[in-house]
Amino acid sequence: MDGYFLLKWVHVLSSTLLFGTGLGTAFHGWMAMRSRCLPALAVSGRNVVLADWIFTTPAVIIQPVTGVMLALRAGYGLGDSWLLASILLYVLVGACWLPVVWLQLRLRRLAEAAVADGTPLPPLFDRYAWMWFALGWPAFLGVIAIFWLMIAKPVLW
Repeated sequence: MDGYFLLKWVHVLSSTLLFGTGLGTAFHGWMAMRSRCLPALAVSGRNVVLADWIFTTPAVIIQPVTGVMLALRAGYGLGDSWLLASILLYVLVGACWLPVVWLQLRLRRLAEAAVADGTPLPPLFDRYAWMWFALGWPAFLGVIAIFWLMIAKPVLW
C-alpha cells in the first residue's frame, strides 16, 4: 500500500470513528436521559465521556491532519471551494463539540451525585441536557455535509 492510500485509509477510518462514536454516544446518552433512571444516567454519562476520550478526541485530531495532507497530495488547493467549505464546517462542528464535551462532564457529575446522595436530578441537569441535545444537531448535520463535500467535491463559488 503506497503512502497516499494508507493516508486515505487512516482518514476514512478516523472519520468513521468520529461519526459513529458521535452518533452512538448521542443515542446512548439521549436514551438514558429519557429514561430518568439515575443509575443508567450515571453509567451512560461515564461511558459517553470515556468514548469521547478514547475514540472521538483522536479522530478529531487525525481528521484535519490527514485531510490537508490528502488534499495537497491529490493536487487540491486549500482555497478550493468544496475544501474550504469543509474546513469551515469542521470548525463549526468543533465549536459545537467543545461545549458538548463540557456539558457531558457536567451531566455525568450531576447524575453521579444524585445517585450517591439518593436525591433527584437538579433542574440544572435538564437545562444542560437540552443544551447538549441542541448543540448536537448542527454538529451532526455539519458532519453529514462534510461527507457530501468530500465525495462530490462541488465547485461552490
